[in-house]
Amino acid sequence: MGDESNNKQPVREVEQSHVIAGTGILRTTIAGTVVFVVLGLAASVFQGALTGAYVALSLFEFFIGVVVFGLAFFRAIDRSRTEAIGIGGLFFASGSAPKRVQLILMVSLSVQVVMSIVVASLHLYTGLAFGVLAPMWALGFSGLWVAAYGTFPERTPELSRAGRRDEARRVHKQSAPKHSANDAE
Repeated sequence: MGDESNNKQPVREVEQSHVIAGTGILRTTIAGTVVFVVLGLAASVFQGALTGAYVALSLFEFFIGVVVFGLAFFRAIDRSRTEAIGIGGLFFASGSAPKRVQLILMVSLSVQVVMSIVVASLHLYTGLAFGVLAPMWALGFSGLWVAAYGTFPERTPELSRAGRRDEARRVHKQSAPKHSANDAE
């Protein structure tokens, strides 16, 4: 009996190590993308009947995306006191998220961008052009996931004003040409 319980413990640890943090954010991103794609395809086919719904969804995803983008940005500002955060790492998960998460977030963003451009280009000068605003949804939620769960390198401490002045003097002295006693005469 003791051996069975010992064998089960490592399995649970392995199962837990595959759990991805922030699955709610990832699911919301995917759900928004799926709804956008389905409605975009339907609005392209049945333009008159579904244009209003597509425009409403596009504006909804845009406005929610802007709010979430702002939340992600402010969360990243808070973390930037101790971590070195770059824009590519924050909103495109470059080097700051596991490959699987980065793939989910970037595929969602890419699908929304491509879908919005395709729908808008098929029906020029119609309300379906509002679809190009919707990818803000995926961009905002991508930033939110990374701001909450992404990993960044520790920030190196910055020099104080006196430290920067001393460093500048040291560099200046090293780069200044050295004069001999004969040159002074």
